[in-house]
Amino acid sequence: MKTPRWQRRKLSLRQRQLEIFTVAAQFILRLGKDRLPGGNPARKRHRQARWLVNHLLDLGPTFIKIGQAMSTRPDLFPIEYIEELSQLQDRVPPFKGQAAIAVIEQEFNKSIYALFKDFELEPLASASLGQVHRATLYSGEEVAVKVQRPGLSRLFQVDMQVLEKLLHWASYFLKDLKKYNLNQIYREFFELLYQEIDYIHEGKNGDHFRQNFADDQQILVPKVYWQYTTRKVLTLEYLPGIKIDDRAALEASNIDPDHVISLGISSYLKQLLQDGFFQSDPHPGNMAVDATGKLIFYDFGTMTEVKSMEKTQMMRTFFAVLRKDTDEVVETLVYMGLIEPMADMTPVKRMIAFLLDRFRDRPIDLQEFEQISNELYLMFEQQPFRLPPQMTFIIKALTTLDGIARALDPQYNLMAAAQPFIRSLAVSHKPGENRLGSLAQQTKEFVLYQFQKPSRTEMAIKRLESRIELGELQFRVKSVEGDRQLRRIYLAIKTMMYGILWGFSSVVGILVWSQAASLFLTGAIALTVFFFGLQTLRALLQLLIQERLDHLIRR
Repeated sequence: MKTPRWQRRKLSLRQRQLEIFTVAAQFILRLGKDRLPGGNPARKRHRQARWLVNHLLDLGPTFIKIGQAMSTRPDLFPIEYIEELSQLQDRVPPFKGQAAIAVIEQEFNKSIYALFKDFELEPLASASLGQVHRATLYSGEEVAVKVQRPGLSRLFQVDMQVLEKLLHWASYFLKDLKKYNLNQIYREFFELLYQEIDYIHEGKNGDHFRQNFADDQQILVPKVYWQYTTRKVLTLEYLPGIKIDDRAALEASNIDPDHVISLGISSYLKQLLQDGFFQSDPHPGNMAVDATGKLIFYDFGTMTEVKSMEKTQMMRTFFAVLRKDTDEVVETLVYMGLIEPMADMTPVKRMIAFLLDRFRDRPIDLQEFEQISNELYLMFEQQPFRLPPQMTFIIKALTTLDGIARALDPQYNLMAAAQPFIRSLAVSHKPGENRLGSLAQQTKEFVLYQFQKPSRTEMAIKRLESRIELGELQFRVKSVEGDRQLRRIYLAIKTMMYGILWGFSSVVGILVWSQAASLFLTGAIALTVFFFGLQTLRALLQLLIQERLDHLIRR
């Protein structure tokens, strides 16, 4: 088995920085090369995505986790990248069984067979931060032993420093990145990584999660064997199952995929809207289905708590989506900080209404967004959307769950899948709670809406009125394409001017230096050439990004 590069030697900050910056520079250059005319664009993107995946695997756990997070964002990255990056969930190479035994024996200061009656060297599963081995206790119980990869703490310390520098340079060249609060997301990301490698913390999360679903017979959560658990070793009840997105295996076991979709969506709605404690990394490796159709949850290293106020707003948003109440959805999204208020919210409301009308009862088809591409561009130009750090993990979890549901049924119905959760709200009651407060009120309003909702004719008239009201938007966005062209022209002229200054300073510098070379003059010439070269590169990157954005909007 080939040892990964990040494990082959003692980590050096300078050498690690060189490795990461080299991969980043190569990737940018390859993207630039692919913009040259000729060839199939989709095939080029697939090739670059495969190259990126291979190098992320080579760079190690930190970048594998980053790639896994990217694979859940089809709204940000081309589909070719999503398809390739999603394979990171399954392509993480395992480490040797003997290395796992060494970690266990070091943690407990005992021989492996003083702890377990039997321990399988071949791992059941391998992830970016650890791997799972099947074992048997002397009591006869079968367990799954999760063992952390050696050297992760030191690796994270080094990678944190390198990525901080990378973000600094990216923010310098691309000033628009500052508004996305990437530094906060970066800190949250590493905070979660450090939580994930503390298996005692994960065990406590598992116990909490198990308690939340104690009354649900359709959800299985493995219990923790605390006497066999440390910060680097976690021993759990062995609960085998079918991978949740394996439709063929589910049908072969006579398990209805629609039942699995409904169970998964309802369980997540409960986590988000009732418990306020949810698994923020629900990829197919962390969820399975047992032989009777029950849903099994694994891996509780990345759990996120939702504040009470945000939970209430998410309840309002959920039921507003079910009622197709555009104004309520926009109001709650503004309240949660996901949308920045503007003087004219018409473009935002038009897009939300479009989403509710087209995709509430079926998965999103990105091609249909061409119908409102101008409005989308106008919104992104004005930047009305924001993403608070905690909401990043909520959206990541929901988009991943949506991907699982699509794998089981490309045309699944969110409304139908959520019905068991909605019904459970009407009958759930816990001692000391006022009938679940706002949840009960929202459920009541939704039931009333179902009885009082307008007829098809009334809805058609309402849609017509809405289009008339929003008609001014059509006149307003006619200039958007012109604005895009003017911005590209401005950036092209800016790039050209800096390029001319760069070339001029280089030529003049060489001529002057050849006539009267001195240390001071050499330094001044080098600084001038470097400054204009840097400004040229920065302007060129801005132009390329603007062209890419325009291309995505027109696509």
